[in-house]
Amino acid sequence: MATMKDVARLSGASISTVSRVINKSGYVNKETEDRVLAAIKKLNYSPNHAARSLLSGETQTIGLILPDITNPFFPAIARAIEDTAQKDKYNVIFCNSDNDILKVSKHFKSLKEKSVDGIIIAGEIKQNHIHEFIEDNLPLVMIDVNTDSIPVSSVRTDNRFGGKLATDHLIEQGYTRIAHIRGPLDSSSAEDRYKGFKDSLEQHHINYDPTLIQIGDFRIESGYNAMLRLLALSDRPDAVFVSNDLMALGAMEAASEANLHIPTQVGIIGYDDIPLTKVVNPKLSTIQQPIYELGIRATEFLLKTIGKNKGDNHYFTEVMKPLLIVRETTTREKR
Repeated sequence: MATMKDVARLSGASISTVSRVINKSGYVNKETEDRVLAAIKKLNYSPNHAARSLLSGETQTIGLILPDITNPFFPAIARAIEDTAQKDKYNVIFCNSDNDILKVSKHFKSLKEKSVDGIIIAGEIKQNHIHEFIEDNLPLVMIDVNTDSIPVSSVRTDNRFGGKLATDHLIEQGYTRIAHIRGPLDSSSAEDRYKGFKDSLEQHHINYDPTLIQIGDFRIESGYNAMLRLLALSDRPDAVFVSNDLMALGAMEAASEANLHIPTQVGIIGYDDIPLTKVVNPKLSTIQQPIYELGIRATEFLLKTIGKNKGDNHYFTEVMKPLLIVRETTTREKR
């Protein structure tokens, strides 16, 4: 198997010159570059990845830490990240944290020890932990977390706007007693969706009723249990805005078991637009996040950061608009 020394010998160039040609770094005159490329082709030389990493200081590898691989929202993001990274010949190392900050920290440390060029973290992370990761001076991008007050690259959806969009739709459909199953109290995305819910009630002059607020954890079971609590109220809701699709599917199951017809007796709208929303019966109305685009942009931001000089504190942020997707769980005649 040919080596870099063989290429240098055949082309008459130094090893450092061969390295500059391979890594496209530094000036090499056209004649010398052509000789090196011809030698590479003749010897069928394939650069050793480890050697290139040592020379360039980069491993062409990025890390991705996901909070819950069983939630279809995150594998869809992972696919977008891998597709985008591979276009630039980067590999992706995937880690699952189970929404456990200790696991996030452990994965972050492990990825850093593997000398990844940068890390993307999806899902909710508290500000103090984000600051700790920033201090490691490793290119970092956050997905689906409000980082308005933190100097870190991030992409997310305008969740407050999305929460209002969902609630406005229920009101427009004639529902008057609207409940909300929100996500965890320490989740900024859940908080923003909750604020959007309250914005809509206020705009439409509907009294806010704290008994109609239930807290879940973004999983199906919590949506099911939260809906049971709402249905046990003496004055139960006629519609529910649920903070993600998985919990909305759980809420639909609870309503079905209570023999309530969706959407005539209770309307339900979710958030995310995961594939399951299109195949359940009835099909779930939801707020569509641009999931694939979030993954693409996060990867683009990370690669831009990797390409900048170390010590450059510039970072990139983008907030995308969600869309209302109307299906069968909210479409009824207005009263």
